[in-house]
Amino acid sequence: MTTHQVTSDNSKRRHKHEGKQKHIIAFIFSIVLTLIAFATVGSAGEVNPTFTVIILLVMAVLQVVIQMGYWMHMKDKGHMIPIMFMIGGAIIALTAIVMAVYWVWW
Repeated sequence: MTTHQVTSDNSKRRHKHEGKQKHIIAFIFSIVLTLIAFATVGSAGEVNPTFTVIILLVMAVLQVVIQMGYWMHMKDKGHMIPIMFMIGGAIIALTAIVMAVYWVWW
């Protein structure tokens, strides 16, 4: 009887499984974002190149948010250290890019 109570307490402590519905919605959203990006590049001759780059960057950022949040489970509790390392890596990468551009053009 005691072991049954322990297992039921452990099952309550496990984090909730999101279910198929949220994963299917995230998958469809990722596919739609990809199709929008392909359509934008496919119509590059008809659309301003600056607009194409802006749309691609927005689609890329949204795609990263979806991938990190739903497929890598970064939105769940207890993932702060990997998030901090990714933010640190992004800061270092952006600093290196800005310094390389600054060095080349000035």
